[in-house]
Amino acid sequence: MPEIGNQIGTAFWQTISGEHGLDSDGVYHGTSDLQLERLNVYFSEASSNKYVPRAVLVDLEPGTMDAVQSSPLGGMFRPDNFVIGQSGGGNNWAKGHYTVGVELVDGILDVIRREAEGCDCLQGFQITQSLGGGTGSGLDTLLMSKIREEFPDRMMATFSVMPSPKVSDTVVEPYNATLSVHQLVENSDETFCIDNEALYEICGRSLKLPNPSYGDLNHLVSAVMSGVSTSLRFPGQLNSDLRKLAVNMVPFPRLHFFMVGFAPLTSRGTHLFRSMTAPDLTQQLFDPKTMMAGSDFRNGRFLTCAAMFRGQVAMKEVEEQMRNLQQKNSSNFVEWIPNNVQTALCSVPPRGLKMSATFVGNSTAIQEIFRRFGEQFAAMFRRKAFLHWYTGEGMDEMEFTEAESNMSDLVAEYQQYQDAVIDDEEEYHQEDVLGEVEE
Repeated sequence: MPEIGNQIGTAFWQTISGEHGLDSDGVYHGTSDLQLERLNVYFSEASSNKYVPRAVLVDLEPGTMDAVQSSPLGGMFRPDNFVIGQSGGGNNWAKGHYTVGVELVDGILDVIRREAEGCDCLQGFQITQSLGGGTGSGLDTLLMSKIREEFPDRMMATFSVMPSPKVSDTVVEPYNATLSVHQLVENSDETFCIDNEALYEICGRSLKLPNPSYGDLNHLVSAVMSGVSTSLRFPGQLNSDLRKLAVNMVPFPRLHFFMVGFAPLTSRGTHLFRSMTAPDLTQQLFDPKTMMAGSDFRNGRFLTCAAMFRGQVAMKEVEEQMRNLQQKNSSNFVEWIPNNVQTALCSVPPRGLKMSATFVGNSTAIQEIFRRFGEQFAAMFRRKAFLHWYTGEGMDEMEFTEAESNMSDLVAEYQQYQDAVIDDEEEYHQEDVLGEVEE
């Protein structure tokens, strides 16, 4: 987990350790057996009553790592699981993927191997990364391809922060993001797309925070990550683990980029004045304003969706709400995948809330993000701007061209399935042919 990835990752560990009754040193002070029942999914027991996250923290420069180690949560992580480079990724994908990152990757894999051997039944890997800089995009995609070679049948889920023009940190983001998407298409099973711009808008509009800090943004992402991982961590009526989620959400292997949302989104202090019901949650879940990806799902169609509800909600009520919603918004769903909304239910609510819901949607509208990258990429690449920084690290121009065409193929695929309709004539034609054969 590089810089932004480490910050999001730390927020995630903070959120879930709170849910499982662990303090900042990993010592259990919980109140319910449910907190302990599946604690070993994300934590390994170090000594009696002390638990350590199954996390590997990686960065090409020491700054963020020092911040994590000196934070209140720093004492929770195993010191050997910090793998730190000294030279930095320099906002350059090629540095993370080909030069500086390569020196570090074997050390990271040793730590990952050790953690994997400590698992009874390894389901997969969860990576948090940012696609705009050099470490999160270059090193993480290199790491994914290495993990793929070594653990080909395990799940690979990534929580990827997509760069956006309004909240841009670096000029070369379109290069780094396009080169990363090229890799994610091949090596990831599920990519949850998180957009800084959308997070800022949620903070301003729903949470009434005029100047949100990174802590506020990370808290939003950690709420979604906690929601997606709930069914791995707590027993529930309908469990949906990473593999089941992928099987039900990904109709075609390349189309595994999801938009995510969370409800209830209310500003601090006001949740005391609202009692949430299942209809309220469902309504809020399918509101474009609550989506954390910078594209509007009304501009595309959902291939599949999943909604994970938490708290004291009746399964019957949840399914009823989802059915109504699908009927009401039928134009937003493709009709050639019937019953394409999956639900999961867990009776343990998040801390501080009576009930919540997390949304994961595979929508063709996600292509808007890739189109945006593509346009910005083309504008710079046409003039070969900044290219010498990448070729200087041993990259070939052809790799840029390949990445660009792979991403435009991805956009075309999304568009193709967005426009696809059930072709009645084709079905009738097949029946005619069958009839003739039988005669």
